[in-house]
Amino acid sequence: MSHDPSFAIPSSASKNSEKRILNSQATDPNKILPMKYKWAREHYKKGVANNWIPEEVNMQKDVETWKNPKALSDDERRLILWNMGFFSTAESLTANNIVLILYRHITNPECRQYLLRQAYEEAVHTDTFIYSCDTLGLNPDEVYNMYSTIPSIREKDEFVVNMTKSIIDPNFSTEGTENIQRFVHDLVGFYVIMEGIFFYAGFVMMLSFLRQNRMAGVGEQFQFILRDESVHLAFGSDLINTIAQENPAIWTQEFKATLTENIKKAVELEYAYTKDCLPRGIMGLNADAIYEYIKYIADRRLERIRLEKVYNATNPFPWMSEVIDLRKEKNFFETRVTEYKSGVLNWDDESPANPTTPTQ
Repeated sequence: MSHDPSFAIPSSASKNSEKRILNSQATDPNKILPMKYKWAREHYKKGVANNWIPEEVNMQKDVETWKNPKALSDDERRLILWNMGFFSTAESLTANNIVLILYRHITNPECRQYLLRQAYEEAVHTDTFIYSCDTLGLNPDEVYNMYSTIPSIREKDEFVVNMTKSIIDPNFSTEGTENIQRFVHDLVGFYVIMEGIFFYAGFVMMLSFLRQNRMAGVGEQFQFILRDESVHLAFGSDLINTIAQENPAIWTQEFKATLTENIKKAVELEYAYTKDCLPRGIMGLNADAIYEYIKYIADRRLERIRLEKVYNATNPFPWMSEVIDLRKEKNFFETRVTEYKSGVLNWDDESPANPTTPTQ
């Protein structure tokens, strides 16, 4: 079975003679220096620079808007509640995957340091929805049960659970080409599909409120979550690419086709969710425009893990790039001043680092 030569590594590299992400006897998980995977350290520093907590966000105007029966249409309330419902459980699912599965198999210390940072950020995201439910007076049973009561939300969650269930087995091992393929397959489910595709229709919807300075507190929290998720996605993509580079036998044409089909299926599930969540156009949004955006970001996700793009779609929401890419600025939507530290130092010297750019 042929593999992609772009992932070839020098033949002199012995499997257990140097640090590797998986199955390396040379890796001491308690010895972080010297570092081999400096991209993991750079993503960690970016996460620290983006630090925030939900209680910093003023929700008073949101409370006034939510309690005013004339301030929001039924469709707008539906959109907000559905996104609360999906994200509230999806963030917990992601955190559980990190704590219970990924940390156990990825023993490299610099990657583990980032996973600990990501796990903390997932806890902050979970706390965001607790804070929002408490502040707005939402019914938590309604919000937190949407993953079971709304079919299009349930289908997204089940898709990720089903495509990642093999490594939940406590007897799973990453030894051998087939098992490494299964592990990378599941990493694509965690990072590329869940965090890189399934979150993005919701980001467009909620940040559209923020652009109009409506429900700005909730919108600002979604903006901060998006900033975090862009770094999660960049780390996950680097992790996938590095494992494939160190294990080139996994990167067969058949495997690449499977990953591509999974991403295409995810795009359709996200579109089905979008149509349910946004049955009529509001705030200049409609389901077809968001579908075009989902296809656009899916192509970027495919290329980021060295697969061929599928859709050749254009970006109908160029303002989304600005939300992610600026590192220090006054909040775009004039809610408050937020500092994002820039100039993260390179681990080798004191010149500005050039880490992998987080992708939209």
